[in-house]
Amino acid sequence: MIRAILRNAGFRPLALIRALLQCPSYLLERRIIRNLAQKSGWQWGKELPILLEKGESAGNLGAYFLQDQLVARWLYEDQPERHIDVGSRIDGFVGSVSVFREIEVLDIRVAPGTAHNIVFHQLNLMDELPEAWRSSTDSLSCLHTIEHFGLGRYGDPLDIDGHIKGLQQLKKMVKPGGRFYLSTPMGPQRIEFNAHRIFSAETILNWFSEGWRIERFAYIDDQDGIHDSVEWKAATVKDSFGCRSGVAIIAAIRESESEDLSR
Repeated sequence: MIRAILRNAGFRPLALIRALLQCPSYLLERRIIRNLAQKSGWQWGKELPILLEKGESAGNLGAYFLQDQLVARWLYEDQPERHIDVGSRIDGFVGSVSVFREIEVLDIRVAPGTAHNIVFHQLNLMDELPEAWRSSTDSLSCLHTIEHFGLGRYGDPLDIDGHIKGLQQLKKMVKPGGRFYLSTPMGPQRIEFNAHRIFSAETILNWFSEGWRIERFAYIDDQDGIHDSVEWKAATVKDSFGCRSGVAIIAAIRESESEDLSR
């Protein structure tokens, strides 16, 4: 446990060793550039040694990037009247969507500021949904968020059923005929405290078994390979499509007012 805490707090012994090994190269290059700067009239500011980026790739096309890109494309194709997002990445999905339309963002945390085409609201979706938000939109997204509800990571109250309560409130927000875009970790069902829950494919699909129709299903496997427009069979669902830490991505349409929200 101590090792996990130190790692997630940013203490990485191997990275520290790599950084120390880069120090001679850094000091040599620093001396060269500083001499050239003095000759060229550049002012020397505070030093910010970045020692671990030599040889790194140009970026990371990981699960978050792929998920955000896919759902933003779905949303662009569907063109809803109103779109509300709950808890998705501001600097990923929300930013992408705000380029081509207005998006309202709900989060338990305080809004980070203001931005073009983004409207922020603070709301705890583990509480009973206020009447003004019921059947309030024809389009709702919640990407990589539901798995955190009730684990206290973001200051929310501890609740072992927090994801169920949150899902109940989210479903109530969507009008009949509206779409709900959801993504969440997929694999053998477990809690990795306090980061997140991971749900089996069977559990995720059962969330939409009554009163909803799954229009699109995609997933990202453990190697960050994306599988779009997937048709599932009992065997692949039982095995969570071979994933241990994958991502399920769903677009579901609400078909009726009445449904079992206890799942």
